[in-house]
Amino acid sequence: MNPKILIIGACGQIGTELTTKLREIYGVNNVIASDINTRNLELVNSGPFEIIDAKNFNAIKDCCKNHNIDTIYLMAALLSATGEKYPMEAWDLNMNSLFHVLNLAKGGAIKKIFWPSSIAVFGPTTPRENTPQHTTCEPTTVYGITKQVGERWCEYYHNKYGVDVRSIRYPGIISHKAMPGGGTTDYAVEIYHDAVKTKTYNCFLSENTQLPMMFMEDAIKATIDIMTVKKDAVKIRSSYNVAAISFTPKEVAASIKQHISDFEISYKPDYRQAIADSWPKSINDDSARKDWNWKHSFSLEAITKEMLFQLNKKYNNPAKK
Repeated sequence: MNPKILIIGACGQIGTELTTKLREIYGVNNVIASDINTRNLELVNSGPFEIIDAKNFNAIKDCCKNHNIDTIYLMAALLSATGEKYPMEAWDLNMNSLFHVLNLAKGGAIKKIFWPSSIAVFGPTTPRENTPQHTTCEPTTVYGITKQVGERWCEYYHNKYGVDVRSIRYPGIISHKAMPGGGTTDYAVEIYHDAVKTKTYNCFLSENTQLPMMFMEDAIKATIDIMTVKKDAVKIRSSYNVAAISFTPKEVAASIKQHISDFEISYKPDYRQAIADSWPKSINDDSARKDWNWKHSFSLEAITKEMLFQLNKKYNNPAKK
């Protein structure tokens, strides 16, 4: 039998494409999308949709009951850069939404949870090269703090109550379909849009700031892979490191110039630079590759080629793939 899935925060960058993919796999009517806003009309009109505030326990509970939900993907969150502007709002949303779904599972209302963590759990005291699965986590952002605390609660609810909660630590995510929502790695999406529209980009990070990144298709694959593997294969119930590639703004610009020779980039680091400097440069994800056979597909060159092709179509520019 197909699961009955609720995606909370479905209109976000990852939620949008996750909803589409899960509906391809399990059928449109088996995947209920929800969000507090309805601005993403394409997503809202693509199948069953509920307006749900992720902080409202009763709204989530009622939706699960009305649609016989057994699986929740909790994608709602305030991200790193936005969270620094609104710290208490970030804590409230990121933590209470997690408690709501954990408690629903604890009470038997749902069977399985996906909750995303992030490389933001790491901090300046974490080894920055090939960051291991188990290491020092002293985050310096509210977003990172909520993810670190959330990891501990996920593991606690699994060990104490048997809750089947699964998680991965997302790196920066690159997508051509939905714009990012206030993260420190947003430049890696913005740069492609501006390259196609204006052939220039002013980057808010310095040119040699190396960060772990992943193309959206790989991120969606990792998410679905960990949720479909047998329960016994999931050895880590806090959150798994997952990795694809690491690069700098300078390297992205160089890859774009291979296709748009007159593209120019400038650099004006802002408050997000300090956040990026506290995060890893590269991630060791041996545990995910061993436990549930995770593997990525997209290189930087493949990402650039696909992003420029898709965005040229979006902005009605002639392009060859």
